[in-house]
Amino acid sequence: MEGGGETVADCPKCLDETIHEIVKSTQRGKGEDCLVRCLECSSFHTLLLRPPKATMVKTSLSHGSESFAIELEVDDDEMIAVGDVFEHGDSTWEVTRIDDAESRSQDIMLASEIGAIWAKRTDKTIVAITMNDGEVSDSTKMECDPDRKFSCGSIIQIDGKRWRIRGLHTGKGRTLTGSRVASEIRRIYLQLPKSSSSVRPRE
Repeated sequence: MEGGGETVADCPKCLDETIHEIVKSTQRGKGEDCLVRCLECSSFHTLLLRPPKATMVKTSLSHGSESFAIELEVDDDEMIAVGDVFEHGDSTWEVTRIDDAESRSQDIMLASEIGAIWAKRTDKTIVAITMNDGEVSDSTKMECDPDRKFSCGSIIQIDGKRWRIRGLHTGKGRTLTGSRVASEIRRIYLQLPKSSSSVRPRE
């Protein structure tokens, strides 16, 4: 049995959260029973401290056009909200949707009541690219940091070949001027610089 230290807890007499002195602490399995004294009203009561139980939540993780399902282990008393960020597999993910047991979308829920979660990777983003060489078009994808900036008219290299950014598509429309960061871009349109354009003989 050990005492000492302070903690913040609900006082049943003050009916509010107050600072408590820990008088005595007794180990109970993986938890503790703590005899505490409220520093506001000097009343004594016991706090039963128990570790939260773990629950598994069905989670769909998306990175670009790829997605996969996992079982995410969280504390059953944890509140999870759209916009929350968590770590999994050395990557950072952001919660984009939460469904209850009836598949109804919610903004925030207790973990034990969640039916499913959707999340997208935020430490890396995938940008679709269309490369135009005259009448020939090809597509590829690029993984990059979400805050990497792309500017119309600038030159980038793809597989060792130089291309000029012709336009950027953000999902709201295409722009032929200005700059956008990768996280805002749906697709980048490229064309060969004039000095590198393919020369085709006339028929």
